[in-house]
Amino acid sequence: MLFPEDGGTTIEADGEVSDWSETFGGRPAFECLVRTILSQNTSDSASQPAHEDLLERYDDGGDLAESLAAADHGTLAETIASAGLYNQKAERIIAAAEWILDTYGSAAAFDEFVLDNGAETVRETLLTLDGVGPKTADCVLLFAGGRGGVFPVDTHVHRIARRIGLAEPDADHGAVREALEDAVPAEKCGFGHTAMIQFGREYCAARGPACLDDPEACPLADLCDQVGVDPVEGTVTDPADVV
Repeated sequence: MLFPEDGGTTIEADGEVSDWSETFGGRPAFECLVRTILSQNTSDSASQPAHEDLLERYDDGGDLAESLAAADHGTLAETIASAGLYNQKAERIIAAAEWILDTYGSAAAFDEFVLDNGAETVRETLLTLDGVGPKTADCVLLFAGGRGGVFPVDTHVHRIARRIGLAEPDADHGAVREALEDAVPAEKCGFGHTAMIQFGREYCAARGPACLDDPEACPLADLCDQVGVDPVEGTVTDPADVV
């Protein structure tokens, strides 16, 4: 079983002890939205410096949405260049800031909207924004809204859930999210999301999962269906291709 029933602790690969009752939420919703847009189609090692540079330039202690709505596109793009696709991301961030000011009046009011409304209302509203997909919307719900039972699905989660057998091999991102939110206790969805991302980076990579060379190298080897992974032939395919 991937997620323990007792709400206790587990040991991560690096030896650190993680509390399964770790809570999520409390981050400013607009900053969380910006951070997630920056993370699209890139790694944390690339997007985190861009986020820090953006805050250093535009977060003056006032309303971040106001600062970014008034930002010069070229200057913002240069500031977040390390995140990749910087022209597109700068355009989306400015548009999101303008939308928040037009719709809610301030970043603080947007925070209240995220906190005070149901998950589906917030999700559907965020999905109307250009460049905001289900994963981005769900990250805002989880990391800003602190919603239990929300399990954002990125590429790691999508791949692992199907490969390990938690979702159907041909499940799309929405179907994977539904399968995980049905299987994982609501209070553990946040930790499950971050744990699966770490697991994907350290063990269950898209092209070279640890089990391909040595089944003993994977801590979940006994629990995995290895859908699309053939250690005998040394091949890896998308789980959907084996249906």
